Amino acid sequence: MWSSFTLAADPSSPASEPTPESKPVTLDEAAEKAGNAAGWVEQNWSTWLNTSLRIALIVVVALVLRFLVRRALTKLIERMNRSAQAVQGTALGGLLVNAERRRQRSEAIGSVLRSVASFLIMGTAALMVLGAFEINLAPLLASAGVAGVAIGFGARNLVTDFLSGVFMIMEDQYGVGDSIDAGVASGEVIEVGLRVTKLRGVDGEIWYVRNGEIKRIGNLSQGWATATVDVTVRPTEDLDRVRGVLGEVADDLAKAEPWNEQLWGPVETLGLTEVLLESMTIRVAGKTMPGKSLSVERELRWRIKRAFDAAGIQIVGGLPPVEQGAPAADPSAGVAPPSALASPTSPQSLATAPIPAPGPNLTK
Repeated sequence: MWSSFTLAADPSSPASEPTPESKPVTLDEAAEKAGNAAGWVEQNWSTWLNTSLRIALIVVVALVLRFLVRRALTKLIERMNRSAQAVQGTALGGLLVNAERRRQRSEAIGSVLRSVASFLIMGTAALMVLGAFEINLAPLLASAGVAGVAIGFGARNLVTDFLSGVFMIMEDQYGVGDSIDAGVASGEVIEVGLRVTKLRGVDGEIWYVRNGEIKRIGNLSQGWATATVDVTVRPTEDLDRVRGVLGEVADDLAKAEPWNEQLWGPVETLGLTEVLLESMTIRVAGKTMPGKSLSVERELRWRIKRAFDAAGIQIVGGLPPVEQGAPAADPSAGVAPPSALASPTSPQSLATAPIPAPGPNLTK
C-alpha cells in the first residue's frame, strides 16, 4: 500500500538509520496535520474577523471624530475673525479691537485646541485598539502614570511656562506690537509663544522672557495713554495769564497735524501741583493714543516754551532777569584794600622790629 511505502536504503550505512528529525512524514500524518490546522482556523476565524472589524471601526470613528472636531474649531476661529473685522469698521474699532492682533491670538488658540483634541482622540483610539487585542492595559497605564509624575517633577518649569502662555493668549493680556512692562524686562512685544515671550528694549536689545517668570504685566498699548507736562514758573507770575497762554498752546496743538489724530481728548490745565517760595508748578495733561504720550509731551513742552518766551513769562531755571536802569556794579568792589605792611619801606614796616636770634647762653 502507498501508506506503508518507504524508500529502501543500505542497512550498513549509518545515515540510513531513522531519526526523529529525518523520519519521513506519511500521507496520513500530513492529512491529519492539515485537518488540525483547518480546524484551528475554522475555530478562530470568527474571532479574528470580529477583532479586525472592531479595530477598523475604532480607527475610522477616531479619524472621523478628529476631522469633525478640527473642522469645528477652524469654523469657530474664522467666525471670530469675521466678527473682529466687522467691529473694526466702526468708530470705536481702532480703540477696542485690533483685527490682526485678534487673528493671531485666535490662530494660536485654535492651534493649541486642535493639537489637544488630536492627542486625546488618537490616544484614546490607540488604547482601545490595544484593548481589542486583549492586552492588559493596567501595567501600561501604571507605567505611564509613574512616567508622567516623574516628567511633571522634572519639567515643572516647562509645564508652568506652557500653561501661563496659554492663559495669557486666551485672556489677551498683550499681543505683538504692544509695549509692556513685564517686571523682569520691558519693551515692545515682537513674538508671543506658548513658552517664551520676546521683547525688544528701548536700546534695541531682545529679551527672551519665560511666561512662567512673568508675575505682573503692565500693558502700555491698550485703551489710551496720558501725556502730562509740569511747567514751573516764578511765583510772581499772573496765574490767569499763564492759564490763557497754556490754553492757546493746547488749542493750536489740537488743530495741528498729526497731533490732532494722536490726541483723544482736549489738553487741560489741571492747576497748581506745588507752590514754593521761589517757584510754582502748573500741570497740563491730555489723553492720547496708546504709545504716543511721550511724543505728545515733547511737542507740548516745545510749544509751551516758545509761547512763554513770546509772552514774556519766565520759566524757573533760566537766567535771572536784568532790571532796567539799575547802576552797573563797581568792578573794584570785590578787591581787598591795600595793606600798609605790604611795602617794606613804609613806616609801619620799618617800625616792626624783627625777632632777635637766640644767644649762645640759651642753648646751654
